[in-house]
Amino acid sequence: MKKLTVANEDYLEAIVELCDKSGSAVRSVDVATQLGVSKASVNKAVAILKDAGYVDQPFYGDITLTDEGRAYGEEVLGRHHALYSFLRETLGVDEETSEREACAMEHTISNDTMRRWVAYLSNQKRGD
Repeated sequence: MKKLTVANEDYLEAIVELCDKSGSAVRSVDVATQLGVSKASVNKAVAILKDAGYVDQPFYGDITLTDEGRAYGEEVLGRHHALYSFLRETLGVDEETSEREACAMEHTISNDTMRRWVAYLSNQKRGD
């Protein structure tokens, strides 16, 4: 998988969330609304994601995920949810801070570290 920038991972993550809500394709305007960015910014990001093989979009059509794009986006989204839950539920960090910090951490934690952390938490829960 080609590694994306933090910003492009955020776009891919948003597209996964929106596709899950809609059941299929999403509109650029919906991505722009979710991320609080301009439609032009979405179009630029979609071009990059398309070149990387993560999304498809016919000329001015809806955005769909490729299998590789869905896998990458779900991985980032899964990291986000796990980190957010840990910060919010285990450490008691407030909702806004948990959201912001989970978003920052999801892009920097390695696959190996994430796997080890999840395994550690799983073992901790079994020990309770």
